[in-house]
Amino acid sequence: MNTAVKEESKKMGVKDLITVGIFTVVYFVIFFISAMTGMVPIMAVFYPVLIALLAGIPCILFFTKVKKFGMITIMATLSALLLWLMGYGYMGIFTGVAFGLAADFILKSGNYKSFLKMVIGYVVFSEWVIGTQLPMFIGAEAYAEAFRETQGDAFVDGLEKLISWGMCGVVIVATAVAAVIGAFIGRAVLKKHFERAGIA
Repeated sequence: MNTAVKEESKKMGVKDLITVGIFTVVYFVIFFISAMTGMVPIMAVFYPVLIALLAGIPCILFFTKVKKFGMITIMATLSALLLWLMGYGYMGIFTGVAFGLAADFILKSGNYKSFLKMVIGYVVFSEWVIGTQLPMFIGAEAYAEAFRETQGDAFVDGLEKLISWGMCGVVIVATAVAAVIGAFIGRAVLKKHFERAGIA
């Protein structure tokens, strides 16, 4: 009987899926707001950094509620699918699944009670957004030129100077740093919640 109860507790239920849905919507709103700063060339490249910073509080709160494997993967995948529908390309779906799954494994390895694993998991989770930028780095010139008519010459010229694989590496590192900062801000804001949840 106890074994059956334990096995049942490992499965995602309606409550878990509702939790995933709510936090996916919150994350999507933060993504949209951050991506809007892409009207400025440098932010068209660095918006993943802003997302990692701003999403720290809701994502860390979400992680404290994650007790079932797969919840983070679903959130990342749903976010990627929504952004694909908005025209961000299909590559984000692959990174969403991959980095979401990796974050799930990391939190599970800490038995969902380790803040250190939450930080590492959030850093890994945050990197999935780079997948939405891969079309920009793969076809830099064509990608930039597509904005000339709507954004103007100054925007395109500025963007072309920033797009390179070296810059992609900079964005990856900067996103990781921002995610660490965002995670600690999240913990500071949610201190009482952490104490109640018994997360060390």
